[in-house]
Amino acid sequence: MSSAFRSRGLALAAVAVALVLAGCQSSAQKAAEAEAARVAAEIAARTPPPITLNQEVVEAASIYVAFSRDMAAIQPGFNTPESIQDAVRRGTAYDPVQLSRGLVAYASIVALQSPEFVSGVRQYSLNPGARDQLVANILADPRWAGQLPGADAAAGLIIATLRTDIDALNRTASAIESDAYAIQSDARRSWAAATVPNRVGRLEDAKARSLQAMLPSGPDSARLLAAAHDGTGLGLSSDRRREGPYPPVVERALAIAALAALGQGGDSARTSPLQNDGVSQNCLAESKLNLFQCLAASRPNYEDVFCLGRHIVRDIATCARGAAQPAPITRVSGLEVVPDEPRITIAPTPAPTPAPTPAPVPQAPAATPVTPPARPAPQPPVVSPAPSAAQSATERLNRSPG
Repeated sequence: MSSAFRSRGLALAAVAVALVLAGCQSSAQKAAEAEAARVAAEIAARTPPPITLNQEVVEAASIYVAFSRDMAAIQPGFNTPESIQDAVRRGTAYDPVQLSRGLVAYASIVALQSPEFVSGVRQYSLNPGARDQLVANILADPRWAGQLPGADAAAGLIIATLRTDIDALNRTASAIESDAYAIQSDARRSWAAATVPNRVGRLEDAKARSLQAMLPSGPDSARLLAAAHDGTGLGLSSDRRREGPYPPVVERALAIAALAALGQGGDSARTSPLQNDGVSQNCLAESKLNLFQCLAASRPNYEDVFCLGRHIVRDIATCARGAAQPAPITRVSGLEVVPDEPRITIAPTPAPTPAPTPAPVPQAPAATPVTPPARPAPQPPVVSPAPSAAQSATERLNRSPG
């Protein structure tokens, strides 16, 4: 009996020791897990949230990139009336609001290609309270983003990048407008001077295309999304810094880019209002009205070439320049004169200047009265042969000087 009791006692002692050791191991494991959690929390506190930019901004940017690239690629030297109409159909298929929002969206992704701006903004994302306050300030007034570290570098990159696109559009517009004159006297004149077929239907088609939604470009969207999050991939660079105040497109682009750098750009409800730029939207809307007037007045095919170059390609460049580029400064006698923001308007026909009435010549004493010398009769202006129908305003614009 005593031997059995001893065996049982040893067994119980072994179990107790095992329980004690297990308890010690469990406590050590819990302590290790707690320490790991503490270290992870410290690392997380020192790590800013990832850059986030929602798909709506990316797709809007792709619309602008694809359309402006397509317009800059139009080649003059049209060989058939149908080639002219094909270019006109491509050029009229844009919505001013979508194109304007795309311009701002693309500029914001360009800003995210500035390492100085991104790192300058992300330092505010470590403190949740400071980050939330900065986000609230930017949403209330986009100009806040222009005061952040590195904003001058990002603004310089935006302005330089958009300037390259604007210059490409202007070169294409100049080539198309020159072709509108050349086509009137070269071998293409036989059909270029013929009336545009179905003029009314062509105008209605242009208006209908202007109401259609523009679809994003899949390849451009993928490339821009990767560039927004990685800060690379677009091959952009500029050494010139730009101080504020900034043009409206640049202001809003910096605001969207700042939200993305803070990790707060994933919500389209925050970024969507920032994409609305009234300057470029109004300019593009005026351009569309001028285009419709030009097409309505145009009769021969060569006049449609002029409408394409002036009121599609060049007007897009003009509107982008007015909203996204600094106004030029002209220095005169130590003064700075900043020209007004460019607007697209139809120039009124100048009224004829009345001939001045000659002042009376006093009579010389005791001599024959002196009469003013006779003025030579004005020579009639050289007028190019006109068609039987009345000339339109666009015809008068397009006609080469006599």
